[in-house]
Amino acid sequence: MIEWLGQVLGIGWKITPAGGLTGDAFVAEKDNRRLFLKRNSSPFLAVLSAEGIVPKLIWTKRMENGDVITAQEWLEGRALKSHEMQHQRVADILHKIHHSTELLHMLLRMGKKPVTSDESLENLYHLISSMGTVGKHEEVQKAVGHLIKLLPTTRNQELVVCHCDINHNNLILTEDGNIFLVDWDNAMIADPVTDFGMLLKWYIPKENWDSWLTRYGVTPSSGLFERMYWYLLHDAIQFLSWHTKRKEPAKAMERLNDLKEINEQITTTILK
Repeated sequence: MIEWLGQVLGIGWKITPAGGLTGDAFVAEKDNRRLFLKRNSSPFLAVLSAEGIVPKLIWTKRMENGDVITAQEWLEGRALKSHEMQHQRVADILHKIHHSTELLHMLLRMGKKPVTSDESLENLYHLISSMGTVGKHEEVQKAVGHLIKLLPTTRNQELVVCHCDINHNNLILTEDGNIFLVDWDNAMIADPVTDFGMLLKWYIPKENWDSWLTRYGVTPSSGLFERMYWYLLHDAIQFLSWHTKRKEPAKAMERLNDLKEINEQITTTILK
């Protein structure tokens, strides 16, 4: 792969892996210039760049084997720290994404279909049934019961572009003070609570949830929190199944504990 990239870039570029699970990302350096290269990035990247949500897209090239290589501007910066996820600019970038018709139209043109909660629950049933040990956990069975009970609240919502992996490592603060949201491989058209529910659970103290939601641009309500917990449950089961399939018992146990915590919160605050 590095040899192919060298042919694309020409003489003098030093190319090194950028890390990550897929091994498809690289850093190219020459004469104090840096580029971030990625193989087979989504065409979505061009619109994200135009909207200022990711670093500037420099070029896109198709290789002889059919792979598409994208080069983005390399910006010096760092991932946000956990406590910085409470910053107003994080709420602002999420609001911008969720209200962008350009992003939505591009995903639709790419063939992405909006994912409803009914479809998500049906897919989750298939996932659980294909992994018998996961479905036997008491907490999973309890969670499925909650998902069924809360399902009506999640229907007929406006579905928007969602990042679906909101964590502090994916938000980059550059040296000149800009914030970018990277790693869009899991993007989908869904309920926006998919994104901000994850952020609230992991980064915002519960006593500040109402304030954060107001600053983001929505009015806190019982229905909103029911939807949020529905998707938190759904994601927790998915992650539990994923780590179980990868034979990662320690991480699977962490996800099971997350699921237990969410179940308890639903019992004590939502279905009381």
